[in-house]
Amino acid sequence: MGGANRRVSLYSPGPQCRENPADSEVCAWEAESLKVPVAAVAVLAFAWTAVLAAGAEEPEGKGPSFHDVHFHLTNYVQRGITLSEFLETAGNEVGRTAVFGIPLQQKWDYFESGERAPDYYLHSDAALYYYSFVDAVIAEQYRSLSAVEQARFDPMITGFNPTDMYAADHISRVLETYPGVFSGIGEFSIHKEFVTSKIVGHTASLHNPALDSLLDFAGEVGLAVILHNDIDTVLPTGASEPVHFEALREVFRAHPDVAFIWAHTGLGRFVAPAVDHVELLDRLLSDDAFSHLHCDLSWDEVAKYVVQNDAALGAWSELIERHPDRFLFGTDSVAPESREDYLKTWRAYEPLWERLSEDTRHAITIGNYERIFDEANRKVRAWEAKELAK
Repeated sequence: MGGANRRVSLYSPGPQCRENPADSEVCAWEAESLKVPVAAVAVLAFAWTAVLAAGAEEPEGKGPSFHDVHFHLTNYVQRGITLSEFLETAGNEVGRTAVFGIPLQQKWDYFESGERAPDYYLHSDAALYYYSFVDAVIAEQYRSLSAVEQARFDPMITGFNPTDMYAADHISRVLETYPGVFSGIGEFSIHKEFVTSKIVGHTASLHNPALDSLLDFAGEVGLAVILHNDIDTVLPTGASEPVHFEALREVFRAHPDVAFIWAHTGLGRFVAPAVDHVELLDRLLSDDAFSHLHCDLSWDEVAKYVVQNDAALGAWSELIERHPDRFLFGTDSVAPESREDYLKTWRAYEPLWERLSEDTRHAITIGNYERIFDEANRKVRAWEAKELAK
């Protein structure tokens, strides 16, 4: 959890301080808390502009290694880094990034942990609750960037409660408040190991009509959707299929207009792949009813399953070669404090990259991202223009 204890402000100064920054002690505090390495970001923006301008004529190796479909700017206590700091950290290794916060806040319950401030959901037995302000944080960060820098991000909306029939209203409100900013929704979770049971309120479910409502809206607008849903329970039941697989399949089937990105194929730190996990994915991706479904290869914890041995590497590489247009790479990094921290997932998957053909690797790391998010941006901007014209 990079950046867990850093107290970095992610908020823009108020209008009074923008007009007269020396106006008060409050403005002075804001100015101090919002300091960013401006010189470094300016140099980076100039370098990236040169790379973009060169395009196909740029010598091999000069372009980005990947686009990142899964990046968290903030952590479970809404602390993290700024987008400018991220650009400095990532450099030109990454091209575009789907950026979002974590929509859940870990409560600091004094009677549970005393003076020890938990900054991760596994560090406390206290509850998690939905934190809607995260969308404004991401939007304001994005709007603080130059146009060149903004072109490297595809912000996502996450601050909604997927058990609430009003969730779609929240998403609509965010789009209308921040037109030209967001590309999709997610990563949001339905079933996630120990997280689901900690969230205050009604338990999220794949059977809840509130989920269908918000996905219907996503399809109407053209929003890309990054969904985290474990394929199985932490303790497998021994059933013929993973516990959540059938219900998840029905959700995908019910929303053919949604460009789904299933986060790390339902695996996680506490949810390991079943013996036939790759076979299940192959059947799912081979079915024309799920042609709108994509999977991300993300999180270093999940990379361990993929590269654990030659048999696993062989099975995964063959699966991806059969479906090269259905996978995307993401780091699942959370507010990384260093370049090494940010790139650890990319490097964890290196044995897989070495197994893939050049065309397939390019599709997973660059091409599929551009296809999905370029289309999402086109549709969302059209929807916003129509709504704002009313």
